[in-house]
Amino acid sequence: ACAAGQQRGDCRGISAKRIKSQLLGGCVASTGPTPTALHPIYKRSPDLTKNPMTKSEQLLRIDDHDFTMRPAFGGPPIPVGVDVQVESIDTISEVDMDFTMTLYLRHYWKDERLSFPSTNNQSMTFDSRLVKKIWVPDMFFVHSKRSFIHDTTTDNVMLRVYPDGNVLYSLRVTVTAMCNMDLSRFPLDTQTCSLEIESYAYTDDDLMLYWKKGNESLNTDDRISLSQFLIQKFHTTTKLAFYSSTGWYNRLYIHFTLRRHIFFFLLQTYFPATLMVMLSWVSFWIDRRAVPARVPLGITTVLTMSTIITGVNASMPRVSYIKAVDIYLWVSFVFVFLSVIEYAAVNYLSTVQERKERKLRERLPCTCGIGNPDEMMIDPQITGYGSMDVNTTGNYGIPENGGRQERILAQVALNDPQITGQVKASRSYVNIWIDTHAIDKYSRVVFPGAYVLFNIIYWSIYS
Repeated sequence: ACAAGQQRGDCRGISAKRIKSQLLGGCVASTGPTPTALHPIYKRSPDLTKNPMTKSEQLLRIDDHDFTMRPAFGGPPIPVGVDVQVESIDTISEVDMDFTMTLYLRHYWKDERLSFPSTNNQSMTFDSRLVKKIWVPDMFFVHSKRSFIHDTTTDNVMLRVYPDGNVLYSLRVTVTAMCNMDLSRFPLDTQTCSLEIESYAYTDDDLMLYWKKGNESLNTDDRISLSQFLIQKFHTTTKLAFYSSTGWYNRLYIHFTLRRHIFFFLLQTYFPATLMVMLSWVSFWIDRRAVPARVPLGITTVLTMSTIITGVNASMPRVSYIKAVDIYLWVSFVFVFLSVIEYAAVNYLSTVQERKERKLRERLPCTCGIGNPDEMMIDPQITGYGSMDVNTTGNYGIPENGGRQERILAQVALNDPQITGQVKASRSYVNIWIDTHAIDKYSRVVFPGAYVLFNIIYWSIYS
């Protein structure tokens, strides 16, 4: 019955008790291979991963060693080579004085405890799960503010072990570190920032940290670019750092030099400031009696310069020294302010002049007997003014309401001996005339000339 059941492919027609007894009696152990055993699908090679003797932990004999101790403990310091691949420089902040960099950090050392037999000399690669079971260098970033190992989609950590015990340990890190910047030449400055790598626990007696290939140990991506800086160069150095409590440590430095792009600041700061200064000079060509035109122009330029200075300082750290941009903006502000003061001086002197002329007219006798004042005004023998004086001076510095005629009439009257005796006591009023328009004329030359000279000196020093 059991044989019949096997030929049909089942034993459903046989009771469970009978099958049990037949199996115990050896019915199932039939002679010859069964059809299932002969089928090619079921001819599988043995799964070596299920064999406990092929596990990586046992192949590397991890349980046979104490990996809390460094390799060759008690002997000479273990050399650990380092190389870095800079992936990107993300941000550089003048306010916080730091930078953010993403890099691949690779360590090289030899741990004979991890050596294993191999016929083809092939290495084995592992992820972060094995890293927690063996000894790895305890590197950290000196003066770092924040740092993390990327974990998408898994921890970006690689461990590669060679048969002779050489180890490569690589991880992808983003670090934000401090960068001491000297902003005295901002924005025409060049900054040098450093990323420092050091062992936290092992002094130079236990661990010798070095760049694996010198300057060639530092590689950068050619596509790295910054919106505000031009990366001039990268280079590496090695120094010893001393801590009074623990001793001397090897420290690796990654230096990179950045030169700031000036074009943005030319458009946003320097050009607007220069235009405001030039706009303030327009008031020198406006009639001094046009108070509603000159006063708002001066106030507008002063307020605009104040806004530019405030906007620049809002995005800068509160340093205790003067920056290059501060010098330019404040000198420009002084020029704008002086143009307002210039008009105030012109207006005040004009008012004083008119007041003194009014008092002088009150002290002079009546000049109604003079035939034609206009003819006398252009007579050089009487007035002392030639035709050239009339053409060149025009109405500058003289009120339009007869002020110029009365000044000349006063001069004519004072040339008369009879009148001179009457106003001898008032001779001090004769020489009080001040050509207030000459101040505007001189300002048209002095202000632009001084500002151009300042720009030549400024750009020759800072460029």
